Amino acid sequence: MPSSASEQNHAVSQKDFSRREFLKVGGAAAVIGVAGVLAGDQINGTPQARAANSGKVKYGMVIDLDRCLGCRACMVACKVENNTPAAAFWMYVFRTEEGHYPNVRIQYTPRPCMHCDNAPCAKVCPVGARYKREDGLVATDADRCIGCRYCQVACPYSVNYFNWEDPKKNQYYDWVKEAPEIQQATGGVIPPYQNPDHELLYGAEKRRISGGSHHHGVMGKCTFCVHRIEKGLLPACVANCPAGVYSFGDLNDPDSEVSRRLNSEQSFTLAEDLGTKPRVHYLGTSPLKDDTRQIDAIVRRV
Repeated sequence: MPSSASEQNHAVSQKDFSRREFLKVGGAAAVIGVAGVLAGDQINGTPQARAANSGKVKYGMVIDLDRCLGCRACMVACKVENNTPAAAFWMYVFRTEEGHYPNVRIQYTPRPCMHCDNAPCAKVCPVGARYKREDGLVATDADRCIGCRYCQVACPYSVNYFNWEDPKKNQYYDWVKEAPEIQQATGGVIPPYQNPDHELLYGAEKRRISGGSHHHGVMGKCTFCVHRIEKGLLPACVANCPAGVYSFGDLNDPDSEVSRRLNSEQSFTLAEDLGTKPRVHYLGTSPLKDDTRQIDAIVRRV
């Protein structure tokens, strides 16, 4: 497995790409400009109403591969919303192909954190910084993490990123020197890393688990945008997808969109044989095959 973010940034477009290799290859970096204001789509009902309807809320995601255009808008939305450092992609969309000309098939596969019910990363964390919440989210306590990277080694999906530098200094823009130009482009919006929501304590456990820019030497990964869902808002990737690829909601609620889709359509999860029990389910296109190859991989430009 890749052992660092920099090692995950090599192009792999020319190598054969089996399903297992797909899961082991992490996201690479790209220089992304400031995106627009994120949509504020709401999860159906309030958290209190959902809890009353189903006992305990259990969040999950459904990804319809037949709808995905490979535009990677979800990747941009995730970076802007969570201010992940350069070279770190909590959401990654693989663009792959299988077969040979003229019988070639193109496929796009988004890969967030799977928020596994049987999460290997939480099991190996020696200090309890990585843990499973009652609502289904697998979270990382930035204040407790010691940066041992055991979670990165244990995860079969390569969704973990280590903050090698102070995240506020490891951005795509110099927010001090380039501040006038940036503020003009964004209409005066503050830098994402100053989003006060990321400094709040979340859940009954009251831990700092939101955002990707706390300090260096800690791990970060997709949080399902916990700072949004606790307000009843959809994760940024869901709210900003132009093709309606993502559904998000309470898997314990039979009337939620995610439950209805899973009950009416055939689905699969990644690496089912590992017993991780992911809360991210895929619809549509069949899983990747042994002769699948990645194309148009994102490569870090330095």
